[in-house]
Amino acid sequence: MKYTQLGRTGLKVSRLVLGTMNFGPQTDEAGSHAIMDAALDAGINFFDTANVYGWGENKGRTESIIGNWFAKGGDRRDKIVLATKVYANMAAEGDAWPNHDKLSALNIRRAVDASLKRLQTDHIDLYQFHHVDRNTPFEEIWQAVDALVQQGKILYVGSSNFPGYKIAQANEAAARRGGTIGLVSEQCLYNLAERRAEMEVIPAAREYGLGVIPWSPLHGGLLGGVIKKEVQGGRRASGRAADTLADPAARARIQSYEDLLDKHGLEPGETALAWLLTRPGVTGPIVGPRTAEQLRSALRAVELELSEELLSALDEIFPGPGPSPEAFAW
Repeated sequence: MKYTQLGRTGLKVSRLVLGTMNFGPQTDEAGSHAIMDAALDAGINFFDTANVYGWGENKGRTESIIGNWFAKGGDRRDKIVLATKVYANMAAEGDAWPNHDKLSALNIRRAVDASLKRLQTDHIDLYQFHHVDRNTPFEEIWQAVDALVQQGKILYVGSSNFPGYKIAQANEAAARRGGTIGLVSEQCLYNLAERRAEMEVIPAAREYGLGVIPWSPLHGGLLGGVIKKEVQGGRRASGRAADTLADPAARARIQSYEDLLDKHGLEPGETALAWLLTRPGVTGPIVGPRTAEQLRSALRAVELELSEELLSALDEIFPGPGPSPEAFAW
């Protein structure tokens, strides 16, 4: 495994991030523990989750699965950089009270303590704001964060799904307070088929020293060889991938992508991950394996070297928005 610094911090993290959203809804606890053991054995030390994962009546279940894995011992917790998120309403369905969601100081305090209990740990390494809260000023948010840092409950703070201007607002507010490091990472939707983050989010993250952690690196399976799998009678596309393939022009683009990689003898999913690892500012993509084999495939991407010829060909199929601000200013 290869490692890098998380943004401007001294924290070393693996170039692949283990996403856990499938733990509980798709993969049972035993299978989830096996995947985490395999990830740790492979050198992945960066695990990402969220308090809401498990979804519906099982909100919090994913954090509990991870907590039970930590409880097995073997220095599991000490070896892991643990990231979770706050924003969603964690009250039972139909019983959502005010102040049980978003980023008020009250909810942040409540959510941290609940996550720590489920995760069976005394601190969270990277605490991430899952979405923008337009009703809570950053001065209030940073006051709550500072208290939690002083208490030793969290170490670093990151954002998720923030536009560039909110990254700037957050870190300027932190700078005005003094003594607050501010955001150190941004977790955003970013992949070959969805490159809008290059317009403002990634430039803002790089300007303020945030590590970029792309989620959905295969765009819901679209970049994982979805057409080839259909032809071979495998798992059919669903969700975002199925919606995209319904558009003939988009389907032709994905076919060109798969044909290009077939010519080079490369696997689509591994190439999509390897492409992200070449992008400036990217710390590492989040991979969310449902099985051990999917994890092994993701690991191969770290060692994959993409030629300049191939990178240029990929740009032709999936052109980005261009440099900011030149691409939209003239």
